[in-house]
Amino acid sequence: MDRFIMISGCSGGGKSTLLAELKRRGHAVVEEPGRRIIAEETKRQGLALPWVNLAAFARRAITMALDDRERAQALTGPVFFDRGLVDAAVALHHATGEPFLPICIRERYNPVIFMAPPWPELYQADEDRRHGLEDAIAEYERLIAAYRSLGYRIALLPKTSIAARADMLIHHATTLPR
Repeated sequence: MDRFIMISGCSGGGKSTLLAELKRRGHAVVEEPGRRIIAEETKRQGLALPWVNLAAFARRAITMALDDRERAQALTGPVFFDRGLVDAAVALHHATGEPFLPICIRERYNPVIFMAPPWPELYQADEDRRHGLEDAIAEYERLIAAYRSLGYRIALLPKTSIAARADMLIHHATTLPR
């Protein structure tokens, strides 16, 4: 799905803020599965939280990412994703050793993956992001390796303003084959 544009990368790298800007500009966006799962699990006092049961959390994220992809097919034009299937599958692999390749080979995104690099000046832990920057960087490195192993090209998002990052993604989306 060339029109499914993935934004992945380091926690605290500005992905969610970037998606909010794209949405503000009228583009279709899919919010990060992880944040939605944490909100749901916290509300119902569930245990599928990354700091409680990473494997259960990752399995829920895989299911949600597949559902997101299904719903996004009904949308027209480019769709920007804040994390997704590969990110969830890599988390499951990290937690359990289960292979991430089979499902990720079938369910593709645009061949260019936009990665938010570690940005220590932006990084902040919060109630939903309890891990430190060191763990975020380790996850980032796992994601880079996984996306490359799946044949994606990596484009690093520059450490610049949200508006400039959004312009970069919109330019990419407008050059997609029709």
